[in-house]
Amino acid sequence: MAQESVFLTRSVDAVQIPSGAPIQLAKDRPVVITQSLGGAYTLLYDSRCLVRLDAKDADAIGQASPVVGSPDQPTPGAHLDEEMVYNRLRQVFDPEIPVNIVDLGLIYDCQVLPREAGTFEVVVKMTLTAPGCGMGVVIAQDAQARIQQIPSVTEARVDLVWDPPWNPGMISEQGKMQLGLV
Repeated sequence: MAQESVFLTRSVDAVQIPSGAPIQLAKDRPVVITQSLGGAYTLLYDSRCLVRLDAKDADAIGQASPVVGSPDQPTPGAHLDEEMVYNRLRQVFDPEIPVNIVDLGLIYDCQVLPREAGTFEVVVKMTLTAPGCGMGVVIAQDAQARIQQIPSVTEARVDLVWDPPWNPGMISEQGKMQLGLV
């Protein structure tokens, strides 16, 4: 997406990047949309502050809310495998890096655990590019919400882990191509 400057049509809550601290953006203030991936927006606010705006508030920047869906009802007896979970996780992005969390190499483990009546629990271990990143909880919540949209999932848990530490060598070839590293 090309960077686009717009004015906020209403006051709206957002999250500062990288601290993760809440911030309220004031109506009629200019923002620059720097990234629109995975149903969320990264904005430059007051020409100095990066913030993340949820899809539910897209109207405040003149955008239609992306269809990210709500959790589907569990479908007992449905098939579920790790690749289906990874496909959902590819819809989650670090707000500062235009690569999904799978190709960024942040997902360390994914377990699909059968539960009663043909439903599943999914447990994911993920890391961040830096342990001090305040956006970790937000990214983990995004990942959990995407997993919970899978019809046969009744429970999803995303745990942040720090071992082994993330390094750029963990980025997939696809991710490296998106970042212009190959």
